[in-house]
Amino acid sequence: MKILVTGGAGFIGANFVFYMLEEHPEDEIVCLDALTYAGNLETLEPAMDNPRFRFVKGDVADRKAVFPLFEKEGFDVVVNFAAESHVDRSIEDPGIFLKTNILGTQVLMDASREYGVKRFHQVGTDEVYGDLPLDRPDLFFTEDMPVTASSPYSASKASADLLVMAYHRTFGLPVTISRCSNNYGPYQFPEKLIPLMIANALADKPLPVYGTGENVRDWLYVEDHCRAIDRILRSGRVGEVYNIGGHNERNNLEVVKTILAQLNKPESLITFVGDRKGHDLRYAIDPTKIHEELGWLPTTKFDDGIRQTIDWYLDHEPWWRNIISGEYQQYYEKMYGNR
Repeated sequence: MKILVTGGAGFIGANFVFYMLEEHPEDEIVCLDALTYAGNLETLEPAMDNPRFRFVKGDVADRKAVFPLFEKEGFDVVVNFAAESHVDRSIEDPGIFLKTNILGTQVLMDASREYGVKRFHQVGTDEVYGDLPLDRPDLFFTEDMPVTASSPYSASKASADLLVMAYHRTFGLPVTISRCSNNYGPYQFPEKLIPLMIANALADKPLPVYGTGENVRDWLYVEDHCRAIDRILRSGRVGEVYNIGGHNERNNLEVVKTILAQLNKPESLITFVGDRKGHDLRYAIDPTKIHEELGWLPTTKFDDGIRQTIDWYLDHEPWWRNIISGEYQQYYEKMYGNR
């Protein structure tokens, strides 16, 4: 297959590129990425010399760039990772989230229709379901739950999902959607919780934790996510949504304390800051559908995955230190300096 991976210079997209090149030596991959603040071309360095991989810089919302690319390459499959994804940034500036996450998805689907793409896969998020109460551990997100987004980010992703299903019903576009829980692992942008805490702990800087740190997330190791998407592309039913969850629920404070313990740093570095607006309480996914239909289950337990992740950041300091500079430092101060 010839696969277009959009947003492939980002965290999950890059890991997917590496996974697919390794697992499917018969496939070709083209990566389209606008290289915005979270897109880092250095991340894709391990793939750059592979003759089955090509990188193209471009915006998914730019029809004049997207349509000629589809015409030239003749893609069989599109996997759309391209998205503005940081909740705090969506609260500061919702507009770019609507442009990239909704209009960008529309442009990609229009091109997919025009040039006969056999499968359009939308990479979604469990955040479209809203949240669950902390005192009901028996409740989980299922694919038939309504979307009740809490932030401009999750609203933009929910809108994109609805648009994808509308294109399937109206135009017959062969689509699938996956909705995953919080990912972690190599190459995650340093403003996200786990890499931010690792970087700050190594520098003996305060570790900012929203509210009381009780918010719960279902943590999914990124390679498990990549395997799930691969399984959906090859065996998933067209027109279906598949939840991808890690069965690794931890609250934010537990995650931070685990990182500090692994790095032999004191818990006194933890600093509680003002809570995020509209902060979701708990995410928890029921992955029964993808397990029963496609045989997928996560294989990485959180305790193992977090050790692997910390080791990766320790071994790749130049990668993340190159990112923590300039605009990012200004943004960091804006978000956390006055809390």
